[in-house]
Amino acid sequence: MKLLIETSARHLHVTKEHLEILFGEGYELTKKKDLSQPGQYACEERVQVIGPKGSFPGVSILGPVRPETQIELSASDARSIGVVAPIRESGDIAGSGACKLVGPKGEVELSEGVIVAKRHIHATPEDAEALGVSDKEIVNVKVESEGRSLIFGDVIVRVSPKYALAMHIDTDESNAAGVTPGMMVEIVK
Repeated sequence: MKLLIETSARHLHVTKEHLEILFGEGYELTKKKDLSQPGQYACEERVQVIGPKGSFPGVSILGPVRPETQIELSASDARSIGVVAPIRESGDIAGSGACKLVGPKGEVELSEGVIVAKRHIHATPEDAEALGVSDKEIVNVKVESEGRSLIFGDVIVRVSPKYALAMHIDTDESNAAGVTPGMMVEIVK
């Protein structure tokens, strides 16, 4: 059974409090387009992410708002702005990288929150059963591409009825494997 692989470019998730600091009191996110995961969407709003050695202007916010502000960069992105960002699952930000966010109405200095997202597969319980995998299982995934085929190790499976079947990798990983939109991959054991 094959599954879709998608590239997740640099982005951030914000709390309601940080959204209002960055964009103004009472501000609400503006949906630009739905993403593959149900209920998740790209927003019109963008902010500057600043590290000790540089910055990225216009980084996309993904909605809806979250309980913790989290910035997801590739390892190359993090190094280029001087941020030490550990490889973590989404939501695991304790002791992670620091940065400053700048929006049109204000700024937020974060002592933690910057991560390199661990490559992962989203699956419903039915998808997981069909794939022969379980929640939190670590698998290998084979990518077949022109001149850059490889097998990704250390891919964590995340199972929830709220998910849609897809594997997510960052831009460094996508470039290394020659991933293109709509590409399908398979779990190998």
